[in-house]
Amino acid sequence: MTPISSYFEPNEAHPLLIFGGPYSNLQATMRMQAVAAELEIPATNILCTGDLVAYCAQPDETVELIKNWNITVVAGNCEESVANGSDDCGCGFIEGSSCDLLSSQWYNYTLPRVSPPNKDWMKQLPDQIRFSYGGRRFTAIHGGTDSNNRFVFASDSKEEKQQQITASNSDIILAGHCGMPFGQITEYGYWLNAGVIGMPANDASALTWYMLISQTDDDLVCSWHRLGYDHPETATQMQQAGLSNDYMKALSSGLWPSLDVLPEFEKAQTGKPLSLPDINIPRAAGAI
Repeated sequence: MTPISSYFEPNEAHPLLIFGGPYSNLQATMRMQAVAAELEIPATNILCTGDLVAYCAQPDETVELIKNWNITVVAGNCEESVANGSDDCGCGFIEGSSCDLLSSQWYNYTLPRVSPPNKDWMKQLPDQIRFSYGGRRFTAIHGGTDSNNRFVFASDSKEEKQQQITASNSDIILAGHCGMPFGQITEYGYWLNAGVIGMPANDASALTWYMLISQTDDDLVCSWHRLGYDHPETATQMQQAGLSNDYMKALSSGLWPSLDVLPEFEKAQTGKPLSLPDINIPRAAGAI
């Protein structure tokens, strides 16, 4: 993978659209592309925080769609593992845990089904992407600044996030990996996670999540939005592929099959509706 890239240069006249975790869910990815078209957000302003492939049944088709869409993608641990033919997904699950055991099924299904050209394309994806928008400095990552499979949740310490923001030399971190949308204001900047489009957020809803960052005269406004898509078709594809498992059930129940990776606070929120207020980020002085 390419360590750091600065090639993402969004058009200031349009909002940013940020999403994570397509997870081989072709139907959710197609719907995300349609929403971008409805909002008239060009590919130049769209960024995915990684994990294109995972639980669902159409990994190569999902990668092909995103590649041809020509949006910007941060390398997730799943891209890294699949591209290099690793033994497992590299998700950072505890060995022998429910998540670890469940992941082996989809990973063994996915690995031989991503074409060599698409694996080569994934190999060139950057681990971090730095860019400016609204006069603010952004760094897009997958997990943490020091490890792409590091889980960072809303309840994790603000100090930890501050250290990573400072280490990135940016004002705003855009992260993924944990599967849950959230935003946090720290003394040294902002930690924003768009959530993922390929699986629900353990909130008892089949709807998934993406994020928009738009500009006003004074602020950048970060807002989270629900994505509805044809999840019954995704489940059908999984069933036909022999992936009739608890991840397939989660598509409709909105509940994760395992809570192994979650801190206690997030475990206690299982099944509760998520409410994410907008975050207003003052634009830097002199920004266009």
